[in-house]
Amino acid sequence: MQCCIAGGGPAGMMLGLLLARAGVQVAVLEKHRDFLRDFRGDTIHPSTLELMHELGWLEEFLALPHERVDEVRAWIGGSEVAVADFRRLPVRAPFIALMPQWDFLDFLADKARRFPGFRLHMEAKVEDLLLSGDGRVCGVRASTPQGPLEVEAALVVGADGRHSDVRARAGLAVEDLGAPIDVLWFRLSRQAGDPPATMARFDRGRIVVMLNRGDYWQCAFVIAKGTVEALRAGGLEAFRARLGAGLPFPDERVTELSSWDDVKLLTVQVNRLKTWCAEGLLCIGDAAHAMSPVGGVGINLALQDAVAAANLLWQPLRENAVTVEALRKVQERRELPTCLTQRFQVLVQNAILAPLLRADAGGPPLEPPLPVRLLARYPLLRGVPARIVGIGVRPEHIRSPALA
Repeated sequence: MQCCIAGGGPAGMMLGLLLARAGVQVAVLEKHRDFLRDFRGDTIHPSTLELMHELGWLEEFLALPHERVDEVRAWIGGSEVAVADFRRLPVRAPFIALMPQWDFLDFLADKARRFPGFRLHMEAKVEDLLLSGDGRVCGVRASTPQGPLEVEAALVVGADGRHSDVRARAGLAVEDLGAPIDVLWFRLSRQAGDPPATMARFDRGRIVVMLNRGDYWQCAFVIAKGTVEALRAGGLEAFRARLGAGLPFPDERVTELSSWDDVKLLTVQVNRLKTWCAEGLLCIGDAAHAMSPVGGVGINLALQDAVAAANLLWQPLRENAVTVEALRKVQERRELPTCLTQRFQVLVQNAILAPLLRADAGGPPLEPPLPVRLLARYPLLRGVPARIVGIGVRPEHIRSPALA
């Protein structure tokens, strides 16, 4: 095998697809039985839709069930404002598509299976790295329901998320940038008369984000890091009352949360590897840089990593000439957008979200800050946050070929 990818999330599946399309023998190992897991990110950004267009699959992809987000609106105190408008972006599909991530991953997997060099192993959990006599990574050892599985490969790619076993086994050093927030995820039904738009609601002591998923709202309730146990100790009824005061529809809908089992905790991390690679090994996506949910750009960054890696590595892989210098070029290509995005996220977390969560809920009504008032007053300015969120810093385009 020329490449073995640990992790069948967006980064792993996209990289596996592009490498197989370029004639590389590639295996993707996914530890779960299927992709059906709640609370994965489901924002498909304009830059990702542009990749689908470059592959010739955009119309087919958009035939899958999805909700379209042309602009992002926010409630700040008692004021509703538009903060980002994607419709002017210079792409084929200038909007965010809200699509269950399992549908996206199934789409990529179906496309990848059409290439003879692609193999997808489900329920294959990577347990350890295989090392050659000189210490170079040369494959992985995984556990499956059928027993142990060893895959030897010229390159192992860790795309196994923020709790990456691959990077832990490789001993790669992680730089923690800190995150003062965590997020509670849950669903509430969507009913006639509800606002149509995806929105964020900011008020003193309370931040709620609501994603329109058609027949239900996917909700994120932001809390100060480390406060979830105190919140649970206060009782579900108190949490529902606090939540209901921030929703744009009748409070009684919060009774759909019948127990704490309906509320899932996302522990927010913002970190990155100092070095993304070693001999025979590369990390991408969350395995290389865990992102904050601010802006919802984590999936976008992971996919861009995958495209850059495919662009730079397809030929060395086909020629069995993957050097650590070639792997470093992936980090060099993707490190700047990663650092700039994380710097922005940390700034928002520390300067806006954390102080807002500490604010006294009984204080005076929250007023939109000057930058937000300018966005509301001048529509053209909304293209700036739209570009940051929808396209990002240094967007990648598919340069790897389609070879038989």
